[in-house]
Amino acid sequence: MSLKLQGSMVAIVTPFREGKVDEPTLKKLIDLQIEGGTSAIVPCGTTGESATLSHAEHERVIELTVQSVAGRVPVIAGTGSNNTAEAIRLTKSAQQAGADAALLISPYYNKPTQEGLYQHFKAISESVDLPLVPYNIASRTGVNMLPETFARIADTCANVVAIKEASGDLEQMSQVRRLTQGKVALLSGDDALTLPVIAIGGTGVISVLANLVPQDVAQLVDLALAGKHAEALALHETMLPLVKSLFVETNPIPIKAAMAALGLIDPEVRLPLTAISKAGKQVLDQAMKAYGLQGQAVQTGGAS
Repeated sequence: MSLKLQGSMVAIVTPFREGKVDEPTLKKLIDLQIEGGTSAIVPCGTTGESATLSHAEHERVIELTVQSVAGRVPVIAGTGSNNTAEAIRLTKSAQQAGADAALLISPYYNKPTQEGLYQHFKAISESVDLPLVPYNIASRTGVNMLPETFARIADTCANVVAIKEASGDLEQMSQVRRLTQGKVALLSGDDALTLPVIAIGGTGVISVLANLVPQDVAQLVDLALAGKHAEALALHETMLPLVKSLFVETNPIPIKAAMAALGLIDPEVRLPLTAISKAGKQVLDQAMKAYGLQGQAVQTGGAS
């Protein structure tokens, strides 16, 4: 199964207003992303607060994203779960809604063995006719998917077309690339490592930062893929302080606060996440100002 995933792909936020999904704003954000050069939209990921969306909301956000994108770029729907049956159900629903691919986080909390990870992705692969992108992020799930396990998944599951790698371990990512012989796309799951990942054979990033500066992230990836290393490195180094500020507190608290400061969305997040603290606000304000982003004051939750 072929689906070329390359470039800057945004892990888009889910905007809320008064406790509900803000559908008009989500549509506007999608248009801004595509106009800014984003090559794929990824709804209902970690940044999209999938963990606190109801099943109905989750399915609606994917449906709305597909409708709003209208075929302009691929939609990679977040459909992962720590319940294999639920992940299959969500992935089937995304396929029926017209998504082009599914992003599947490794099962969290359960702490499956490597064999369990393999069987999980194999079961999903056998249940749907849709390109799949496993997502490895042990800091969220508690289990690191080893390169050998992913290589086994990629070898067995013909519809696995890429991996979103957020282990932070470039050696591990190099092993993934080597063991799969470049047959699947290696995507960075960490904005700070986009350039290094492309240097070892990656094809792009599923980005948090692109929510804020889509043109810049797209430019970084384009320069890196074109072999213009010096220019890409300069942009990478300019971005690093801003990227760091977006993770001063749990994602997506800072990115939503930053977008709200630019008037793009309300800063609303759902419990157990809370508004950005005063300390986090200071870090974010300074980084945005240094980057040249101007806007209203970042709202906080009042904590220090």
